[in-house]
Amino acid sequence: MPRRLFNMIRPAGNGTAAPGRNPNLADLNPLLWLALFLMPVPALAATWTAPQGCEIFMTVQAKACRVSNYYTCAADDPGDQWRADFDQEGLFFQSRINREAEWVESYDSSPTVRQTLDPNPADPASFSELLSSGVDTFAFELSRDDGGHSKVTGFDRLTGKTVVIDGVTLQQTEFDYTETDDYGNVISRAHGNEYISREYRTFFAGPGETDLGDGMWRPIDGSPVDFVFPGEPGFAAKQPIYDCDEIMSLAPEGVTHVRY
Repeated sequence: MPRRLFNMIRPAGNGTAAPGRNPNLADLNPLLWLALFLMPVPALAATWTAPQGCEIFMTVQAKACRVSNYYTCAADDPGDQWRADFDQEGLFFQSRINREAEWVESYDSSPTVRQTLDPNPADPASFSELLSSGVDTFAFELSRDDGGHSKVTGFDRLTGKTVVIDGVTLQQTEFDYTETDDYGNVISRAHGNEYISREYRTFFAGPGETDLGDGMWRPIDGSPVDFVFPGEPGFAAKQPIYDCDEIMSLAPEGVTHVRY
């Protein structure tokens, strides 16, 4: 199952830089321009620090202008893991899954909303079932702290294909899901392919199509490109490096990216 929030996306900005970020480069002092020009590239690359009591174990640079840091926290249940997603403007999404890759909770930053898995799902998502039988169906409900509520149904299926991306072996899946509100209206739906890691017990985005509730299918592809581990250059990065110019120029009005 796509381990992302099942609804919309960060709205595109109006071109005004957020306070403290993205200053107008034309306003920079000439001496600062020279300093930036002479500065080694690694010095320009900022890194992210996980919350207190947590530790990053993997950074993934992906297509669609996204970099994700995966981390675990000592206070969580065994097998739980977090993912923090960054675009060019910074952190926009954090989520926690359990050992079965069930959606546990997530935080969206624009606006700030917490979404959680409702107790006693009708058909819990199960990573173990997917590995053992090759297919896993799911049906569960999600609640938001702004009062929103939705139902999610779908399936994940192993295709039998194995791929190696940046030295990491992954299995390809086929997926399909639909999210509806309490009245049966479609909030979002998607189908396509993703990847799973047996070692890390998690999903990674892949190519597919998504409908954001307006009946229009849009191509999506958040496939991983680089896997970065502790001690390697680019570990804990918070600046995406792939497809960013394309994302900004091709995004529909009001949309900057789909959350995977």
